[in-house]
Amino acid sequence: MAQTDVLLTKQPAPQTVPACELAPKLYDVARNTGAYTSSGLATVGFRTAKYLVDEWFQNCYSHYYQAFADRDQSERQRHESLQLAAETQALAQRTQEDSTRKMGERLQDMHCWKSELQHKVDELVAETDQLLAQKQRLESSLDATAVPFSIATDNLQCRERRQHPDLVRDYVEMELLKEAELIRNIQELLKRTIMQATNQIRMNREQKETCEMDWSDKVEAYNIDETCARYHNQSTEVQFYSHSTKLEESASTPETWVKFTQENLCRAERERLASVNLRGLIDCILRDIAEDLRLQCDAVNLAFGRRCEELEDTRLKLEQHLHKTLREITDQEHNVAALKQAIRDKEVPLKVAQTRLYQRSHRPNVELCRDNAQFRLVSEVEELNMSLMMLKEKLLEAGQSLRNLEDTRMSLEKDIAIKTNSLFIDRQKCMTHRARYPTILQLVGYQ
Repeated sequence: MAQTDVLLTKQPAPQTVPACELAPKLYDVARNTGAYTSSGLATVGFRTAKYLVDEWFQNCYSHYYQAFADRDQSERQRHESLQLAAETQALAQRTQEDSTRKMGERLQDMHCWKSELQHKVDELVAETDQLLAQKQRLESSLDATAVPFSIATDNLQCRERRQHPDLVRDYVEMELLKEAELIRNIQELLKRTIMQATNQIRMNREQKETCEMDWSDKVEAYNIDETCARYHNQSTEVQFYSHSTKLEESASTPETWVKFTQENLCRAERERLASVNLRGLIDCILRDIAEDLRLQCDAVNLAFGRRCEELEDTRLKLEQHLHKTLREITDQEHNVAALKQAIRDKEVPLKVAQTRLYQRSHRPNVELCRDNAQFRLVSEVEELNMSLMMLKEKLLEAGQSLRNLEDTRMSLEKDIAIKTNSLFIDRQKCMTHRARYPTILQLVGYQ
């Protein structure tokens, strides 16, 4: 607030020139003491007699003196009035010029702070727009993480349809569980960051509104002071305002006025820097989560590839064993048939030998002799029975071996079917579904 260098509390005393004192003139007044005097009578205040000549001259002289004294006093007053008018005119002009200069300085100060506020508002607007773009990236990234999470959960559910003994907790499942947990943690982090960005945007807008209100007040005050600075003595819009010098109790001082704007600018700059730091943090978060998700995706894909190779190799070996088993089954079936034929081939000689022994047992009397032929027939029967027993045992063993081979064949075929099913699930279901995994640009929120 502009202040004058001289504070006027009362009307300034005019400069006076001391007047020279006139020499008094003494007159001899003739007293009326004659026979017609009225001295001592009760008619005091009433003049009944005529004036004396001396009294007449005295009266004229007194009028002369009074006229001279009045003229001299009037001349002094005119001189003092002209001097006072000139001094007050000069003082008023100096005071008005000083007030105008102070108002000009005030206008410069307001223009400076107004420009600072406008610049800060522009910075806050630009920073808020950039933070809004970062928030949109966060939301896009959060939406993009829904696809990997659905892929991971779908892979886990598909692999639950594997059959025993392939329903194992292998490293593929461990990587899938790790991927699902990573995506859940990333989603929680993105939600918290979005909330933080929302709060920062609100704070930026609040500080922008505060600076805009301060800027608006300064613009209004600037227009008022600019209008006041243009007033001059020939202006037609000026008039008397008797109570205009009264200061409002709520009026601020230059120090509090500057402090108020500085605090607004400091708070705005603090929020702007916080917004800049938050944008940098958002960039790091989006970059890190994209890298983490792609690394985990590659780890899962590598685990799937290894598992599919293992399943393919195992199935190939099972098929080879099945092929060998089928050939062995065929050979064993031929062996069983050969054993049965050998048993049948031994039954006819046994019948012949037993028939011979039976017929020779009917020899009469002393002819029933244990001769060499008899011993040989008995040994022949025993040999044939031993051969039949051995052949039948071998047939039993061959039959058991054939049944074992059949069981093995069924087991191999079942295991091959299980491995085929596991391969179909991992390769056709899971790996094909994982081809829909979002790109890095989608994960960082650019698409």
